[in-house]
Amino acid sequence: MVEAFVGTWNLKESKDFDDYMKALGVGLATRKLGNMTKPTTIISLDGDKLTIKTTSTLKNTELSCVLGQEFNETTADGRNVQSVIIFEDSKLVHTQKWDSKETTLVREVNSNKLTLTLTLGDVVCTRLYEKAE
Repeated sequence: MVEAFVGTWNLKESKDFDDYMKALGVGLATRKLGNMTKPTTIISLDGDKLTIKTTSTLKNTELSCVLGQEFNETTADGRNVQSVIIFEDSKLVHTQKWDSKETTLVREVNSNKLTLTLTLGDVVCTRLYEKAE
């Protein structure tokens, strides 16, 4: 159920995020700042409209979409991508495509923990969030 993702999630742990940002082409200064931030992600659902807000000291982003429908997205690092988010096997699977490249952001919830797995080619980053009380 998509409703399991609804809530406020605080980043607790991150593995290989610098490698992921490097694979995206993010510059060194921005990567250093990105590695230091502990973003909060707020996921809400209004009917069939999913909204994901990410806030941090570095940058805030927000996207809204209907599950399964393609939409235009500007990422935190400034890429303009074609995105689609689907709910599959109890996961939110977010695919971004640009310049013949593709990355996936897969969110899974287990109790009060959310795992975000970012994949670009053979680079895989895992970010662990806990639900805010």
